[in-house]
Amino acid sequence: MILNTKADDCPVLDIFAQADLPTQFGTFRIVAFAAGDKRIDDIALVRGDVVGKEMVPMRLHSECLTGDVFHSLRCDCRQQLELAQCHFATLPHAILLYMRQEGRGIGLANKIAAYHLQDEGCDTVEANIQLGFADDMRAYGLAAAMLKALGVASVDLYTNNLRKLEGLTQCGIRIVAREPIIITPNAHNARYLQTKQQRSGHLLNLEGNI
Repeated sequence: MILNTKADDCPVLDIFAQADLPTQFGTFRIVAFAAGDKRIDDIALVRGDVVGKEMVPMRLHSECLTGDVFHSLRCDCRQQLELAQCHFATLPHAILLYMRQEGRGIGLANKIAAYHLQDEGCDTVEANIQLGFADDMRAYGLAAAMLKALGVASVDLYTNNLRKLEGLTQCGIRIVAREPIIITPNAHNARYLQTKQQRSGHLLNLEGNI
């Protein structure tokens, strides 16, 4: 699926502030951005000096309060985030973008409403559609603008979701490789992951894991 993200949807950003961020995995530089006088809450965790660097390992992670903060087992979000962060902390150069696009862009309250529909038998795609949304409402222009502000020349994208690759490419980001980031399913997220693979085109290769 090709997104409707165009080059003119990608704002011009500057680095607003940055600081060292020691974590349990290693030390990163946390970077905040602004578009003119408007500050944004999406951030980057950066390893090393990425300006002008080619094939920088990069993960674009969408916020998931239930998984990232509350350790929910309904999804694989926290596990993907920690796997990327742990791996990137061992590398000389890497970028992790943390985008405030909760619930694939529908927001936290709507995500909880979607959870209720899933409890009633819907899969994740059906739940979003019943709420009046597309299965995935995320856009990638802002993420592309953050990468441009960081000055990276090209990236090695860690994702199973080809929509991220397509969206970033349409906004002028050169992606020279893609790496899978696969999590072993559990009893609570097996159907969710199957839906990702079968209906949303995620490259998960689940047959041997469920």
